[in-house]
Amino acid sequence: MSFADCWRAARPPGAGLHLDSAACSRQSYAALAAAARHARHEAEVGGYIAAEAATPVLEAGRAAFAALTAMAAAEVVFTTGSRNALALLLSRWPGQRRTVACLPGEYGPNLAVMAAHGLRRLTLPVDHTGRLLLDEAAVMLGAGPPDLVHLTPVGSHRGLVQPLAGMVDICRELGIPLVVDAAQALGQIDCAVGADAVYSSSRKWLAGPRGVGALAVRPELAALAESGPEAGDVNVAAQVGFCVAVGEHLALGPAAVRAALAEVGELSRRVLADLPGWRVVEPADEPSAITTLAPLGDADPAALRAWLIAEHAIVTTAAGVERAPEELTAPVLRISPHLDTTEADLEAFRAALAAAPHS
Repeated sequence: MSFADCWRAARPPGAGLHLDSAACSRQSYAALAAAARHARHEAEVGGYIAAEAATPVLEAGRAAFAALTAMAAAEVVFTTGSRNALALLLSRWPGQRRTVACLPGEYGPNLAVMAAHGLRRLTLPVDHTGRLLLDEAAVMLGAGPPDLVHLTPVGSHRGLVQPLAGMVDICRELGIPLVVDAAQALGQIDCAVGADAVYSSSRKWLAGPRGVGALAVRPELAALAESGPEAGDVNVAAQVGFCVAVGEHLALGPAAVRAALAEVGELSRRVLADLPGWRVVEPADEPSAITTLAPLGDADPAALRAWLIAEHAIVTTAAGVERAPEELTAPVLRISPHLDTTEADLEAFRAALAAAPHS
């Protein structure tokens, strides 16, 4: 059985064509069943006793997340998602007048969290595509070190992959903490490269449930994650589902999954390369499964997304400028197929888009 067949067989049949894993992947039978079993156990014995019984599963999930991020399991906490993890870190970051360096294409909601916590932003240098320029960044950071660097290695508005490992080396040499938003990166690229803090959500490329994520920090920053969301009222059933999903990802082989997703992305860009009225944003061989289409005319990505769902049961993302307000100048249409997507699926999407009344 092929990689794609294994992925497809492990989850319920899709009600249409799902090309939206960067928003929310389809969960497996195993992850769904684990969350449901825990919810039933809560009904049988009460939430607190059920949570205690789930401890081995939760510890295994933390260890799995630690393996994917090169962190010790004791420094991994569950959150309610990526934004919650960033808010938790920044709310406890020491100092009054704090500065953070990030890309011009930083995720809009992250920028809002940074602003809410009073951080002054410095912009990292990039080339004409938006890719980080490491040599220039090293000079900039060395001349005026910020309190931290925040890097989103794969953005929400396009599938460009940033040189994460190179930035880790620069920050380590300069003694600047590096925080990584791996919401889109984890599962697509290698995130076990030595950052100081890594956070991610469950629902994207790892294909877990919504409403849960994880934050991993190095020992010297561990106090920033103490008494976090896990100390309050939490959705343990979702955490259990997440743990199972991470375990499935490790069982498939993270490196093999990354390679297969890169192949899916390359296939997508080949199928869509000459689609009239659209421009493929990413380079053909970009090692990401995300493909972004920028309209060359007056096509409305939001209207197209709704039409594709209503008429063809094809799920995509319409990314507005709020996704990257300092870089994105017009809305785009994003597809993010997972391992089970075939060339026939992509051809069907192409044909539907070509026939759309809004394009």
